[in-house]
Amino acid sequence: MDPNIASAELTQPLPPNRGQTRLSFGWSFGLPQRLLVLAILFAVEVLILSVWLDNATLASIGGIMGFVRLWGAWTVRGIVGFGVIFVTFAYLKNGTAFAGISRQVELVAFGRSLLAAHVLTMGAFAALSWALYGNHLSASSARLSAPLWLVTGLSAMAFAAFSLIPLTLWLRLVRETGSLWAGALAAVVSACVVGFYSRSLWVPTTRLTFGLAKAFLSLFVSGIVADPVHRMLGTPKFSVEIAPECSGFEGAGLILAFGVLWLWLFRRTCRFPQALILLPVGVVTIFGLNAVRITGLILIGNAGAQQVALEGFHSQAGWIAFNAVALGFSVAARRVPWLITTKQPAASVAGGSSHNPTATYLLPFLSILYAGTVTTAVSGDFEWLYPIRFLAAAGVLWILRKRYRALDWKFGWFGPAIGVLVFAMWIAIDSFLNPTAGNAMPHALTDSSLPLRLTWIVFRALSAIVTVPIAEELAFRAFLIRRFVSRDFEALPLHAFSWLGIGVSSLAFGLLHGSLWFAGVLAGLLYAWAMLRRGRIGEAVIAHSTTNALLASYVLIFQKWHLWF
Repeated sequence: MDPNIASAELTQPLPPNRGQTRLSFGWSFGLPQRLLVLAILFAVEVLILSVWLDNATLASIGGIMGFVRLWGAWTVRGIVGFGVIFVTFAYLKNGTAFAGISRQVELVAFGRSLLAAHVLTMGAFAALSWALYGNHLSASSARLSAPLWLVTGLSAMAFAAFSLIPLTLWLRLVRETGSLWAGALAAVVSACVVGFYSRSLWVPTTRLTFGLAKAFLSLFVSGIVADPVHRMLGTPKFSVEIAPECSGFEGAGLILAFGVLWLWLFRRTCRFPQALILLPVGVVTIFGLNAVRITGLILIGNAGAQQVALEGFHSQAGWIAFNAVALGFSVAARRVPWLITTKQPAASVAGGSSHNPTATYLLPFLSILYAGTVTTAVSGDFEWLYPIRFLAAAGVLWILRKRYRALDWKFGWFGPAIGVLVFAMWIAIDSFLNPTAGNAMPHALTDSSLPLRLTWIVFRALSAIVTVPIAEELAFRAFLIRRFVSRDFEALPLHAFSWLGIGVSSLAFGLLHGSLWFAGVLAGLLYAWAMLRRGRIGEAVIAHSTTNALLASYVLIFQKWHLWF
């Protein structure tokens, strides 16, 4: 049995485990599954706490709570980052040990008493949070209660972790993965500290960006309005403030992270130390393009299209620049002989390969993303060009239609049932997170002519019901889940999977949905279940389509327009 692929039954009998009862599920409930349950439990609790509690209310409290006000969010990110890094690399680098622990975990029942202790300590933690964050205690009482608040929170986490996986197996996992825990801890601590203190670098980088943008702008217009003190730059017709967030520092960090990850993944084909030159080149390029973006923003506003400049170009040009630099980085890292140890096959270099399975599954989804980026960039306060997203995806799907014939597109009752379940869950979570969301139809639609309004709504609904479900299920379920099992993923049936693949694909799917990311993760898990149950992509697509059709009806009937914007 491949330890990376979950199966309905174990191929070999497990040794007896005295005093413990093995859980009976349709799938084996080993270490990956329990870690997934633990992650979902923590995610739900963190989501509720983040909506309920505001660290700004701790400004008057010192000591531990003062530390929480400054470092609380970064601490949560660090805990999540440590868990993701440690588990991922333990799975990838110590697969045999991971599988052995997983088989042992299957024999262990949930610790009900520990789970009850988790619920009780979470209740105490919530009560203390209400008192501390709501300023219901005096300053002295708050300082005395803060240590107890911290202990109850940490205890709740420990009780949950040990209720699913015994302490002895946690210790074995740490022991058999060597110093991985130290490396993961050092990585997340460094990242959090750098992230926290990087804000101090925004001011000098903003000055540099201001100077570059001013130099670029002088090539196109005269009579520049420049106020370096308040960082105002533009023309008499249109000026902008270059805020610290627009300094280009975050974009440089993003491309640096992308470059490090790329070089690590393809380290066997890269020539070192020459390949390291790509990192500073990428950072300098993205930084320069940020100044070009600001220049373009001012020129568009100066030309009279101020809404396009502020509402569309401003928000999307940064991502367009990042995608361009990332693509250039990828091409250079694989095509420039000075940077690679071995040349790629001629057909691959020339782009003449007759079949690229990865592109087959990803191109429809990527066409939606890139079409949306471009249409948003050239739009004002309303994306009238949204139909281009539908046409782009439909065109790619039509061109590649013959390559999808091998997939099973049949479906039964289960897919639509999953779609209805996801719809109900989506509405419930949205009602909790956005109880006062604005639901009126956008003014651009209400003020437009009836034919134009109906055309936009039809294409928006067609995209949600037809092209988006097909493109996203091909990318996230049919491709990404199997890709974590084997590079030759097309040779695998659609019911083959690894728990890591399910988790990563569902998390990536969820992150596409903004503030409703948690609902997106749960939806991704349910759509994966629909596909894996019988190995049919059709079940996942019809489930996704059913959800989106119900959401479209909900938007149009009950005027819940915020769900579409």
